[in-house]
Amino acid sequence: MTWTTHPVFNQPHPLSNSNLFLSDLPLREALLREGAQWDTDWLASVGLQLGSAESLELGRIANASPPELLRYDGRGERIDEVRFHPAWHLLMQGVCASRLHNLSWQPDAPASATVARAARFILHAQVEAGTLCPVTMTHAAIPLLQQALPSAFADWRPGLLSDRYDTHAQPGAEKRGLLIGMGMTEKQGGSDVMTNTTRAEPLERRGPGEVYRLTGHKWFFSVPQSDAHLVLAQAAGGLSCFFMPRLLPDGSRNAIRIERLKDKLGNRANASAEVEFLDASGWLLGEEGEGVRLILKMGGMTRFDCALGSHGLMRRAFSVALYHAHQRHSMGKCLVEQPLMRQVLASQALQLEGQTAFLLRLARAWSQPANEHERLYARLFTPVAKYGICKAGIPFVAEAMEVLGGIGYCEESELPRLYREMPVNSIWEGSGNIMCLDVLRALQRQPGMEAMLQQEFDAVKGSNRLFDACWRKLRSLHSHLQEAQGREVAQTLLLLGIGAQLLQCAEPPLADAWCQQWLGSRQNTGLDEFLSQRLLLRAIGG
Repeated sequence: MTWTTHPVFNQPHPLSNSNLFLSDLPLREALLREGAQWDTDWLASVGLQLGSAESLELGRIANASPPELLRYDGRGERIDEVRFHPAWHLLMQGVCASRLHNLSWQPDAPASATVARAARFILHAQVEAGTLCPVTMTHAAIPLLQQALPSAFADWRPGLLSDRYDTHAQPGAEKRGLLIGMGMTEKQGGSDVMTNTTRAEPLERRGPGEVYRLTGHKWFFSVPQSDAHLVLAQAAGGLSCFFMPRLLPDGSRNAIRIERLKDKLGNRANASAEVEFLDASGWLLGEEGEGVRLILKMGGMTRFDCALGSHGLMRRAFSVALYHAHQRHSMGKCLVEQPLMRQVLASQALQLEGQTAFLLRLARAWSQPANEHERLYARLFTPVAKYGICKAGIPFVAEAMEVLGGIGYCEESELPRLYREMPVNSIWEGSGNIMCLDVLRALQRQPGMEAMLQQEFDAVKGSNRLFDACWRKLRSLHSHLQEAQGREVAQTLLLLGIGAQLLQCAEPPLADAWCQQWLGSRQNTGLDEFLSQRLLLRAIGG
């Protein structure tokens, strides 16, 4: 064609070939503050790789080409395999190389390995969030398996701590890398796992490490291609936790039938399944009746990862919007120079500043389980973070779409995929009300919780009158906690947790601006010009 109807101009380039770590000054500062500066070189390297056009395209392709269920092979034999696009496997190689599934549990890991892993997790979430599902479940399962792995699977330990991604359909002992999934919920109960009906009968003897036969179903069987799953089933002693390998030690397939893959709103690169157990083999972990206790210990870790993942998605949506606003002209100025648009973007940058500081502080608490103060901090603020940050992500990405306008609503942009991805972290591992009930339970039943909060918040008492008023409000609520107040209590704790961090470690004008924005009687009050520019500069690494 030798003719054109019009020249194309004022169309911003998409954001690619950036360094996701070096461009995030709040993350770099939090990493240093929480003692994981030793991981800076790795994060800078992987941040460059993940921000490349090639990595971003892998994320797009993996979601555009969701997994397929192959029930039978060419001979007509039942195989129940899940086939993925090669893009998925390349992305999985990356998350395993970053040890998102086991960095915290390496024998030589520094004390702050959990902080470094949190930073790595935030970076990988910005490219493709579905790949995080297999590694977060494996990460949560490893501590339990290190203590209670049945003797028949003792040779799995090197594979669980490997940085290799191995897709071969082989017994775990023969593989270079292993991943663990989970199967908890059933049709009739969902989060109410005590209603589970899947039955477990001992093959010979009862007790820890013994093999049982399981019959029943799972309504959500996360990552069915995993090498093994942790499954809840009813034994004679009550609801119990079982280790269920996909392939048995002799190489034969376990009696797990995949009925279908879920057709999900988002998280489409990842596979979630419905399955039936037909006398499937499972090895008891712990004692009969301990299933809920064991699962809850793992649930805290996966809930923390939900908050990290949502934050990573928010960070990517903001980066895309800010990059667009620096290029797009409207009414004689760049969008980022328009006062109202700059206010919107600066407010988003401020929100991310607070979340970054808070989440890496929470990662530090997770890294010190022997410290009673830190253990209580992690116990309370993990469901708080899961509730508040995962909820905040949905309108946050919608706001970023508005910055781009119509093109932000089209699939050529990353934002529709990020928007579809957002709700899964609010729903998976316990939706909002479940988190708020868990917050109330921690406040009411955990000795020392009030003293922990007092120590945390009194440290900044007097720094900001709005923070002090919010702290008084929480104490008033705490004196007569009721279930109907669960959401208010959880949200108030989130604001206090973030505010305390910023008042301790951020520049005073920034911390005061955050308190005015989020604790004041009128939220979304304007930021002054200097601070707006400062926040947007920090958001691109300056």
